Amino acid sequence: MMQHHDPADAMVSFRNVRKSYDGRHLVVKDLNLDIRRGEFLTMLGPSGSGKTTTLMMLAGFEAASGGEIVLAGQRIDHVPPYRRDIGMVFQNYALFPHLTVAQNVAFPLKVRRQPKAEVEARVAAALSMVRLDGFADRRPSQLSGGQQQRVALARALVFEPKLVLMDEPLGALDKQLRENMQYEIKQLHERLGVTMVYVTHDQSEALTMSDRVAVFEDGVIQQLATPRDLYERPQNAFVARFIGENNRLPGRVQAVEGGTCRVEVNGACLRATTVGALRAGERVILSLRPERVALAPAPGSLPNMASGRVLELIYVGDHLRVHLRVFEEDGFIVKLANTAGLPDIRIDDEIAVGWSADDCLVLSQSASEH
Repeated sequence: MMQHHDPADAMVSFRNVRKSYDGRHLVVKDLNLDIRRGEFLTMLGPSGSGKTTTLMMLAGFEAASGGEIVLAGQRIDHVPPYRRDIGMVFQNYALFPHLTVAQNVAFPLKVRRQPKAEVEARVAAALSMVRLDGFADRRPSQLSGGQQQRVALARALVFEPKLVLMDEPLGALDKQLRENMQYEIKQLHERLGVTMVYVTHDQSEALTMSDRVAVFEDGVIQQLATPRDLYERPQNAFVARFIGENNRLPGRVQAVEGGTCRVEVNGACLRATTVGALRAGERVILSLRPERVALAPAPGSLPNMASGRVLELIYVGDHLRVHLRVFEEDGFIVKLANTAGLPDIRIDDEIAVGWSADDCLVLSQSASEH
């Protein structure tokens, strides 16, 4: 992905956008965001973080309380939703039950008064695109949940909008189907090159599907980055905790030495990677992914070593989860891939753990955690 881009290449720009429902409390605070032409951008966050409100302001179903929203170079703050040239897919499909599949998909074209022959050709192409050839004459009630969601997708894409918005579109589907649909939507995006903005609270979905992810919390984008950067280099403790699983060790900075620093955790001195500006004496959280911890490494082989007592062992199929008490903290987890020769570990064993400074991030506690 290009890191430097021209704002003129933005399909959507939010400029200092605010939203308040009561005039006092802001659910979206001074939002600035450029969504690139042709990218798949996901807005991710817990409920109440502002992600859905942001999507609804872009769709035109909510009015911004301040700031500007620009689509393809035109301000759209006062343009009604049906004139914004945006396709929408919601969690509850919103199909018309009394219309056939073909009539549902044709609806946006009829509203735009397209000629009949073109409508038929486009509907057939859209149904074929979502692999529903042969379903044109069925009613929504005769379809499974996954098929209904594909009809909703075809309807959102049939009029070739500049932008497609999706709000938790797979929330009602079971795990297997959900994963298949994630893959299908991603394939469609790559084939069509349309700009897609997707809202979810499911972080694995966001990591799987997106070019970039905007992590929302408390009405603010905490970090905007590629899935890999979010996972490997979260910018604060909220993002680290929300994206994937991690071990969190509270400590105090002893010394900052360029890209790394020394942190005191319960009497031990650990080496870790600095994220953001830190000062000696500051209280911080060390963040460490469970799959990056080595169990019983050779003595002195890693810069950070500790001793842990095994509290619990959980077999999860593709990996073994080992829960340990480390530095007087009970929640320390190591994930061991289930390859040949899993070590023989028992509850109450004392065992060494170790990790590199690269895999351990020093994060300042975000405002919401003080």
